[in-house]
Amino acid sequence: MVATAPIKLSDVNATFLPPTLTGPIFEKSVEQSAVMALSRRIPLSMSATTAIPVPLDVPTADWVDQAGRKPLGTGGVDIKTMSGKKIAVLIPVAMEVVQSNAAGLWTQLQNDLPTAFSRAFDRAAIHGKTMKGATGPFPDYLAETSKSVTIGGTSQANGGIYGDIVKGMNDTVDDDWDYTGTLLDHRMKPKLLGATDTTGRPIFVDTTVPGTGAALAGTLIGEPVAYSRSVSGKLRRQTGTIDTGLRGIGGDWSQTAYGVGMDITVKISREATYIDEEGGVHSAFQENLVLLLAEAYYGFVLGDVEAFVKYLAAGGSS
Repeated sequence: MVATAPIKLSDVNATFLPPTLTGPIFEKSVEQSAVMALSRRIPLSMSATTAIPVPLDVPTADWVDQAGRKPLGTGGVDIKTMSGKKIAVLIPVAMEVVQSNAAGLWTQLQNDLPTAFSRAFDRAAIHGKTMKGATGPFPDYLAETSKSVTIGGTSQANGGIYGDIVKGMNDTVDDDWDYTGTLLDHRMKPKLLGATDTTGRPIFVDTTVPGTGAALAGTLIGEPVAYSRSVSGKLRRQTGTIDTGLRGIGGDWSQTAYGVGMDITVKISREATYIDEEGGVHSAFQENLVLLLAEAYYGFVLGDVEAFVKYLAAGGSS
């Protein structure tokens, strides 16, 4: 059998990754992003801003007599403008890996980029911040809502943590919004599974059957749930990220939409210098590295921030 020649770095276009690679990268980033998992996806234009209609109401229909006056719909649609915002990440790779077979380099990109992109997107959509703590790219973000519930504020006799989640749902529904899902920090998993009633029986059970008891099976209080470490704002090995005390966001996810650009640009350098998260300076030439600078575009719009409620740890401010 004739051996397949290895892919060399010079064989790969240094401007755009091929669609066979960008497709899986973007799909995996959508899977890993909790905000994207609960929001609806719309096309994202890269050349101009895209007007995204976010429904705030539905037209009113009524019964009429033959030839009678037809009712006028009173619903309205608020137009939100979504434009692509750039996410960038710098990835150092050992020269030996690149020289042996560049195909392995693209495999590593497929593993690293979705995590990096989804973390940056969720942090901006939830907290309105960049990974360094600066003002984020999107004009609206989820934690802006004035509705809040403190986790642990409901007594065990009245439902405990389950009662806290239901109270948030009640606040949202009473404000004439639907409650269609919950976004939670990973710290909530053991708290949910450890919650018991007054007799010591667990409120949530580890089961694969959907329902209000399936805390880890994709639903919570009968609605979809997604987990993200970006909810609290604290990410491991990410300097500048702190725990804000935010533990969850729930509400009407029809008020959110996101878009994904379908091109990833990659710049390659063997001589550049870069600064790591701890402030250390590294030379690609001196350390025999190849630096990959990857850039992609994402967009996010939020119709009405009051369609959501935030769940806070005791003393948290989000």
